[in-house]
Amino acid sequence: MAKAKTAKKDDLKVATDDQLQTQLTDLKREQFNLRFQAATNQLEKPSRVKIVRRTIARIKTLQSERARAAEPAQG
Repeated sequence: MAKAKTAKKDDLKVATDDQLQTQLTDLKREQFNLRFQAATNQLEKPSRVKIVRRTIARIKTLQSERARAAEPAQG
């Protein structure tokens, strides 16, 4: 199980900024749909909510790390 998490992190790290932004948009849309499903008691996989939320957090963290790394180079 730990290997799957590592592979996912590595996949995110090699993705370009545009790919990350696209994936983030897709995940936020999925999160929105999952919230609706949960509210209407139609949620088939409750664990998916947690996975999507954590993946969004990983992407945002990676984006902020990249922005912070690029900041001194510009200034």
